[in-house]
Amino acid sequence: MPKPPELTSAERKALRGQAMALQPAVIVGKAGPSPAVTAAVAAALARDGLVKIRLEAPDRALRAEWLEQVAAATGAAVCGAVGRTASLFRPRAPESGPRRASRG
Repeated sequence: MPKPPELTSAERKALRGQAMALQPAVIVGKAGPSPAVTAAVAAALARDGLVKIRLEAPDRALRAEWLEQVAAATGAAVCGAVGRTASLFRPRAPESGPRRASRG
């Protein structure tokens, strides 16, 4: 389990602003965060770095618990949560693979 990034309040604020334009990448259903859901969130974080998720928990305390479970399992930092939606951030890994030499 990777360690979540440390974000300042200014960084969280900027990421929340960016996340406002996003659609939820993953929906955590009423059954809660399963291994498949956390794998989907991890894949979305690896691809995009910043994702919005929707939590279908019936009450606020359970939503907060599920959000912490998903964040801990994926090594992401919680940028913000409003109602049933939350945004998570994890820096993308640098692309690995053969690099082409630029011509010029």
